[in-house]
Amino acid sequence: MPNMSASPVIVVAPDSFKGSLSAQQVGDAIASGLRRVWPKADVRVKPLADGGEGTLDALLANRGKRVKLHVRNAAGNPCEAISGVLPDQTAIVETAEIVGITDPAGMAIPIEARSTLGLGDAIRSHLDEGARRILIALGGSSTNDGGAGLLSALGVRFLDIDDKPLPPSPNAFERIETIDVSGLDSRLNGCSLLAMTDVDNPLCGEHGASAVFGPQKGASPRQVKTLDRALAHFADVLEAALQKHVRDLPGAGAAGGLGFALHALGATFEPGAEVVAAEAGLDEALQGADWLITGEGRSDAQTLHGKTPFVACKHATQFGVPASLLSGGLDVGALPQLNQHFSGCFSPTPGPMTLEAAIENAGTLLADGAEQMARLFKAARVQG
Repeated sequence: MPNMSASPVIVVAPDSFKGSLSAQQVGDAIASGLRRVWPKADVRVKPLADGGEGTLDALLANRGKRVKLHVRNAAGNPCEAISGVLPDQTAIVETAEIVGITDPAGMAIPIEARSTLGLGDAIRSHLDEGARRILIALGGSSTNDGGAGLLSALGVRFLDIDDKPLPPSPNAFERIETIDVSGLDSRLNGCSLLAMTDVDNPLCGEHGASAVFGPQKGASPRQVKTLDRALAHFADVLEAALQKHVRDLPGAGAAGGLGFALHALGATFEPGAEVVAAEAGLDEALQGADWLITGEGRSDAQTLHGKTPFVACKHATQFGVPASLLSGGLDVGALPQLNQHFSGCFSPTPGPMTLEAAIENAGTLLADGAEQMARLFKAARVQG
């Protein structure tokens, strides 16, 4: 057993605290608290994410650069969005950055009129720059268009019974007679697409994009039925054009059906947290480590269903490294399940406080919480 009174090797691999701190900022705050106890500790900060908001920041934390793209938002209006490029000709596109549910301009129009055109714009821009691999984080979308906008921006045409073009939004889907894929950007043949999501829903039905995710994007029960019917027709025509059946593949319903379009383009699907962990070099950092600290804005029973802290914990376990949880909030009722995997679950709040105060002082609270965890672990290891 390593002697934690000496200078330990500690991996800090958190997710972001939504609405408060990025994963890098969370990691840096925890690291500062640890160094109050072990000034010479080898603290390896590895920001993580699960394929939703914050994935771009996590992937660019240690390498690569941000690039500004001119794309369209969910309402189809021109906007600027940040994307990323890694040194190996890998591009990173974050759905939440372009057609995110937190974008008031995109959310201002009805869900049946929103489109993923901007995702296609971003992919095309990266193809223009010679990208050979594109990572697409699917979480946090405001759209429910089955990826029709993305396909349209990449050259696919949707035609009515008179061969007149239709817009790539759900309110036009039932008028689609044919889909012309002959103009699909041929450069996609030389570029691999990797979709990051922990969602395994199909495109349609009671477990599909519209039924499960539509309500959180503003869809009423009546709209859910209309959207599901529209997506089913869209899928019928697109699958006939491509001679593929992909609507029932795991992840087809991710990001309002964006996963369906990506499956149609031959994309590979992997859990977002696993992709980010691999890109961040989590396993390399865990080699020879004494302890891992991970966390997120709030931990509950869902944490154990593929969320970032659980993925980090599983990797640590493979290396025989104990993993502890330091999250903004903890569901007390979930502690029995969480404690089966984590060597202690902690929250940085020392007592009752408002959410606003916790967000405002998150960095300080995390540093203080990490310090107290370190003192406890140091004492336990020395005496053990």
